[in-house]
Amino acid sequence: MIFFSSEYFKKWKFRICVPILAAGCLVGNCMLGIAQNAAEPQGPLLAYVGTFSSPLKDTLPTQVDLPPGNGRGVHIFEFDRKTGQASLRGEFVLGTSPSCLATNAAQTILYSANETDRVDATGIAGSTGVAGADKADRADKQKHGTVSSYAIDRKTGGLKHLNTVDSGGAGPTYVAVHPSEKYLLVANYFGGSIAVLPILQDGTLGTATDVQIDSGEIGPTRAVHAATGSFAFSGHDRTHAHMISADRSGRYVLHVDLGLDKIFIWRFDSSTGKLSAAEQPFIALPPGDGPRHFHFHPNGKWFYSIQEEGSTVVVYDWDSQVGLLHEKQTISTLPAGYAGSNFCSEILVSPDGRYVYAGNRLHDSIAIFSVGLDGTLRYEAEEWTRGNYPRSFTFDPTGEFLLCCNQRADHVAVFRVDRAMGRLQFTGNYLPVGNPSHVLFVDLR
Repeated sequence: MIFFSSEYFKKWKFRICVPILAAGCLVGNCMLGIAQNAAEPQGPLLAYVGTFSSPLKDTLPTQVDLPPGNGRGVHIFEFDRKTGQASLRGEFVLGTSPSCLATNAAQTILYSANETDRVDATGIAGSTGVAGADKADRADKQKHGTVSSYAIDRKTGGLKHLNTVDSGGAGPTYVAVHPSEKYLLVANYFGGSIAVLPILQDGTLGTATDVQIDSGEIGPTRAVHAATGSFAFSGHDRTHAHMISADRSGRYVLHVDLGLDKIFIWRFDSSTGKLSAAEQPFIALPPGDGPRHFHFHPNGKWFYSIQEEGSTVVVYDWDSQVGLLHEKQTISTLPAGYAGSNFCSEILVSPDGRYVYAGNRLHDSIAIFSVGLDGTLRYEAEEWTRGNYPRSFTFDPTGEFLLCCNQRADHVAVFRVDRAMGRLQFTGNYLPVGNPSHVLFVDLR
């Protein structure tokens, strides 16, 4: 086979370091007549890091992830496109564990999944200094989390809180903007539910148009594909919706439930924001393996699912006409002979579609696979993450760098990507962030 290698919102404290623009350099370049490529980015590239963040006051609720978070909300860095170095621009201080971030296509609005279990857990302790927010009405306490929307200042990168709404379940852990940009899709890990939130014209979020609660038989505590000697057990105590996303067409929405060992497939009506079971309503994975995240290949035809407790990647063909997954390969994320516990985390296909990267926690590595002509994978190598418990990783917009959130090491490690061979080379650069969970890039061009 061939492979290609307040008072709630009132007391806002947005800690921001305003950089001195290198205007002199720009003028000097113009004077020297140095031609600028029209397509070359001119504005800064910002990396927003979502974190697990402990409450900043006793009156704010604790986050649901344990141990208590060391983050301070959303940390904002300016990222050097050439060297991979980053400097802190500011912190948007939150106490609600904004563990997953997403933006609209224009990158003018940012959305955060606040991994809490209280609808009054807005937890905003600071402002960007651009504009304050109205004091939030405290909702009745219930076991639901929240999702927030923020306006991104396209000059400074600062955030202005727009609104916060009920996520439709406890502990929202994942958000994704639907291709229509009319809805935000939410997976509630501790609520075992998914929700569809309408995006209004001003970027704020409305009340859910649909909420679906997972149900079924919980998988065993021992994964079928667990490594020898593994005691890996995380989500097989109840239902746990872990990720949700639409396919490229937007006609189908898929989500995984780790506790049920299932990938659910939904038809999506973009005119109403309603979900209905597809012809193939779900596909089951081996008991106990625990599907966590997935990623579509850029061609839209192949689908890769990573299993948290089974430490595998399963490859599927995706039929976008009728919404069907056809399994074709299962491959381990661990090197041959590994024994002991491991929890998989993130999975990403490289922007050019030639490689797949899979995260291993406890083994603390990123497995690298080459993609064959039929979408199947071949294990090529692994790279140490330079930290502990890699929760997620993200490519920069060019695909030159990969940033890995080492959750328990309190930093983000930066790797340069060898796009010809797929290998990762550590740059020596770290972004110091308490309990980082997710990196989102915003290009201020």
